[in-house]
Amino acid sequence: MNDSTSRAPRGALRPIGDVAASLGLEASWIEPYGRDKAKVSLEALDASSRRGRGRLVLVSAVNPTAGGEGKTTTSVGLSQGLARIGRRVCVALREPSLGPVFGVKGGGCGGGRSMVEPMEDINLHFTGDIHAITAAHNLLAAGVDNALHHGTAGELDPRAVTFRRALDVNDRALRRTVIGMGGRTGGVLREDGFDITAASEVMAILALSGGWEDLRLRLGRIVVGATRRGDPVTCEDLGFAGAMGALLRDALKPNLVQTTEGVPALVHCGPFGNIAHGCNSVMATRLAQAWADVVVTEAGFGFDLGAEKFLDIKCRAAGIWPSAVVVVATLRALKLHGGASPRALAEPDGDRLRAGFANLAVHVQNVRKFGLEPVVAVNRFATDDAAELRWVIEECARGGIRAEVADPFGGGGEGCAELARVVAEVLDSSPRDPEPRPLYALDLPLQEKIGVVAREIYRAEGVEYTRQALADVARIERWGWGGLPVCIAKNQTSLSDDPTLVGWPRDFRITVREVRLSAGAGFAVPLTGEILTMPGLPRVPASSRIDLAPDGTITGVS
Repeated sequence: MNDSTSRAPRGALRPIGDVAASLGLEASWIEPYGRDKAKVSLEALDASSRRGRGRLVLVSAVNPTAGGEGKTTTSVGLSQGLARIGRRVCVALREPSLGPVFGVKGGGCGGGRSMVEPMEDINLHFTGDIHAITAAHNLLAAGVDNALHHGTAGELDPRAVTFRRALDVNDRALRRTVIGMGGRTGGVLREDGFDITAASEVMAILALSGGWEDLRLRLGRIVVGATRRGDPVTCEDLGFAGAMGALLRDALKPNLVQTTEGVPALVHCGPFGNIAHGCNSVMATRLAQAWADVVVTEAGFGFDLGAEKFLDIKCRAAGIWPSAVVVVATLRALKLHGGASPRALAEPDGDRLRAGFANLAVHVQNVRKFGLEPVVAVNRFATDDAAELRWVIEECARGGIRAEVADPFGGGGEGCAELARVVAEVLDSSPRDPEPRPLYALDLPLQEKIGVVAREIYRAEGVEYTRQALADVARIERWGWGGLPVCIAKNQTSLSDDPTLVGWPRDFRITVREVRLSAGAGFAVPLTGEILTMPGLPRVPASSRIDLAPDGTITGVS
């Protein structure tokens, strides 16, 4: 990443057929969406036995800050660096959500000379996957209320409906709503609300499904509420799983695009790492591993969120495990974790840098808890002080950590060449089939699994539960879903559930206020602190910079 927001000059994009051919994909498997993006038929996975399984590189980061870390930019740059040293590589990333694109964060395609292209398309409608997820989700929500209205939902209690609606736009006014206000013909009057589509269980189901049959079964397992006797009511009970599956048929196929330097990229599904499991789809990862020798993928936010869920949730579902982990940091982020002022990040400040290094240190320790050895990528900004960069590399070396400075924004693959060589050395020295080492056993009670993550990854002293959360846990276990992994929803800026506690917080406990069941996705979702599943727009949204030029060009998407 870099201080400049200007787009680096680049040549014309390769025809999408050429990108597919570079992976060995047959033309009959490619379903083009225009000239530079395509769906890949699931036949490509059926035929994957002709190749081996590519090595998986997981990219994570320190806790994100306003200074920027550039995890996606580094992921793309690393893939380009690996291609430059002769590796057959594919990068597998999440689809951006319209919420951040129009809200605070802006686009999610990387930056500078390390982007996935066509950037504007990917950031906006792309191939329509997220719209399909929103439609399928809201079809079930409408079905719930239709069944209540006509009395065809058995004994479903309108006060016990748990399946909310979804929208792929930040809208705080929809967090809590009242519906059914049209009189006798307007449905059943009850409280409801909206989650952003990235937090939808349907999004998680699509991301974790292993094929059309698995997708259909998972949709049927969605629990929409409870009867007056306290028994679960599912999507299958209401008869909507088949129609939802039909809406999602094409969305299950991974999307093929390319990086700035023409490296194949599979960009598919977009769950957030703070309120969902934060990883791209199982289908895309499997496809990439089937046809590339090295696959670079990322998990949302810091290692405490997306990467922990990647290892404890996605890897269990997909039967995969990474061979290498890259943890991204910047001088700016480390200084902010050390208490620096956001206005002084370009200035040398050794004291703040040393204090903030603790945040990187705890994430490195957490990587090792999974039996993995991290490589640290220090993502360089143009204004970074050379002596401070050297200090971070030397401090990592003193802790036995391999670290390299990278410049994916300004230098693309060339700017990540040394990082790529180090990662390649790790891959070459690692077992062909690494042994998975998840953090906890699934047969532990839910509260124990939450406690393991809180103590081992967040470094909390313990966990507090509200009365509602305890009731939620008891109900989930009574229904027979206690053996699920936990997908903890927590603020991303701190290891704790308090976003103001930066660096390495000590002497804190986290509070679980609610636990939601995502039976279709295959996990339970403890909500901690004040985390929200429907964000709001800032005072000046990123959408204010986006415009349509007279020639039809979209501007301002970043």
